[in-house]
Amino acid sequence: MTDFSTLGLSASLVKALAGLEIVRPTTIQEQAIPAILAGKDILGIAKTGSGKTASYVLPILMMRSGKPAKNRHVDVLVLVPTRELAVQVQGVFHEMGRFEPKAVKSLAIYGGVSINPQMMALQGVQVLIATPGRLLELIASNAVHLNEIETLVLDEADKMLNLGFKDEVDRVLKLLPKRKQTLLFSATLSENVALIQQGLLFDPIVLKVLEPVENLDIIHHKAYFVREEKKGPLLRYLIKQHEMKQVLVFTSTVYQVDNVTDKLLKNGFDAMSIHSQKSQGARTEALGKFKTGKLRILVATDLLARGIDIQFLPYVINYELPRSPKDYIHRVGRTGRAENPGEAISFVTMADQAHFKVIQKKIKKTIELIDVDGI
Repeated sequence: MTDFSTLGLSASLVKALAGLEIVRPTTIQEQAIPAILAGKDILGIAKTGSGKTASYVLPILMMRSGKPAKNRHVDVLVLVPTRELAVQVQGVFHEMGRFEPKAVKSLAIYGGVSINPQMMALQGVQVLIATPGRLLELIASNAVHLNEIETLVLDEADKMLNLGFKDEVDRVLKLLPKRKQTLLFSATLSENVALIQQGLLFDPIVLKVLEPVENLDIIHHKAYFVREEKKGPLLRYLIKQHEMKQVLVFTSTVYQVDNVTDKLLKNGFDAMSIHSQKSQGARTEALGKFKTGKLRILVATDLLARGIDIQFLPYVINYELPRSPKDYIHRVGRTGRAENPGEAISFVTMADQAHFKVIQKKIKKTIELIDVDGI
């Protein structure tokens, strides 16, 4: 059975992974790491949760370790579509590089916050993780230069292009040297992704890991048949009854996120909310506290789910059912990761019954439906 020590990684990186209780590589990691270390361009098609971030972080750390940093001329550029993903990727670089003999300095930059601290923090950075708009602002201010980039990563390229960043991405690409290693990762091979990779990648190795990455078999699915007005009391009862120490609660709207969070706080529960109308500072604080176990309950919308990647999350609660079975899989896939069992709980109202049957049919599972009056 393959482990990380056979993929060409250094002992310090294998030690860091062991410290994170990550022993065996995922499919995308097993295929990508040796190819990246060999200097190949990569087109990786893999879903969220497949382990693709580590598949490029680990070899980049190995290739940059011990190399001197240049003043405001970064060696590696990672382009991402959202602020949350930028912070998450930078966190992976930090965690996995912590045992390197000489630290590889990485920095996440993104809009929505003051640009001046980011300008000052760029000194000595080797790996820059950036959203396209803020990167162009820093380039215009001569705060960073891309003419010596050796490795370019486009992470979640499909989402970046779907969110309307194509013009900005094209402007960034024109500033890069022609000779470089390029790693393009995407959940799907859309027409836009296909077009951008044609002129960007040189003789790439194409990796496709398209099977569902969420192991639904190790997740315990449960549902409660409940009237709308009883959802709040039921949520509080379950958290208290099962002594949930870390639980992610999904709702469908920003209004409902704030409503659920307010009621939890008024009843003495440690909870915070995260959604698109929160400031970047508030979002970063909530996500950071939740990931480190300092926050018991995080209430979120689907929009922010991609930035929530926690290896040992025990509980996910669907306060409101998602709009599609695909979104259900994505939500509950926040738990049950790295072969650790998790529990996914859904609240089902009378109006939800037909939709809930569609979800069960799609995931090929019959989910126990408990009448809330029987609790």
